[in-house]
Amino acid sequence: MAMVTRPQFLPGLPNWSRKTFFALALAAICLAFAFPVLWLILTSLRPESGVYYVHRGTEFTLGNFREVLGQERIVDAFINSAVISTLATVFSLLVTVSSGYMLSRFTGPAARTWFGTIYVFRCVPYISWVLPLYFVVQSWGIYDTYVGLLLPHIAVHICFFSWLMKGFFDGIDPSMEYAALIDGCSRWGAFIRVAIPSALPAISALAVLCWLFTWNEFLFALILTGNRVPVITVVMAQFVTEMGLHWNLMAATAVMALLPAFLIALFGQKYVIQGLRI
Repeated sequence: MAMVTRPQFLPGLPNWSRKTFFALALAAICLAFAFPVLWLILTSLRPESGVYYVHRGTEFTLGNFREVLGQERIVDAFINSAVISTLATVFSLLVTVSSGYMLSRFTGPAARTWFGTIYVFRCVPYISWVLPLYFVVQSWGIYDTYVGLLLPHIAVHICFFSWLMKGFFDGIDPSMEYAALIDGCSRWGAFIRVAIPSALPAISALAVLCWLFTWNEFLFALILTGNRVPVITVVMAQFVTEMGLHWNLMAATAVMALLPAFLIALFGQKYVIQGLRI
């Protein structure tokens, strides 16, 4: 039987030329992603008079970071963003993991109804949620509160990430759960003791994605918060004034906001990769 060979990319070139091409392409892609971040860091270290000449001059300072950290509103925004991101991740996982398991293992009327509900909401454009949510949180009296900001994030996570959890559970052999049921374990017990441990890489990946999504989210925070619960993505806009843009302070705030997200992504990438392989 003849072996099927995979077609090569750029077959007319020698092997070393293809490797060189891929190396240069990879370097160009890395540079395209790294250059804005490098420029942001350099801008955060420059005085206000030198932000438009980052590529020239050797005057650097940490005064921008000291000035930003000296503003109580920005410190509160960092704390609020961290708390909201963590709480949204925890509550979203509690619902999303159960939702994905139900969609994967059950086919009754309740599962079909839930499937249709999240499917409809998943098809609705994300930006069209904002105005109805604003009226809802206003009528419930939870505007500019933790609850008023948590509920929309949790709702979005449930609609979008339940599909991921369903795919993860679909890839897990249910035979161990059936064995646990035969041994006298309840369906809930089989879910807790068998299904969840098997899906821990996927749950860890989902936790990283939920946290990063909430930390970086801007639209909900802009519409559903005011002065009582500032969050970092909205507070950065305060540097846009009638007198112009304070690029150095905005860049310093952005660098500090980038650090937690970078650390979460760095230490969580292993779990994301493992989870996506299930």
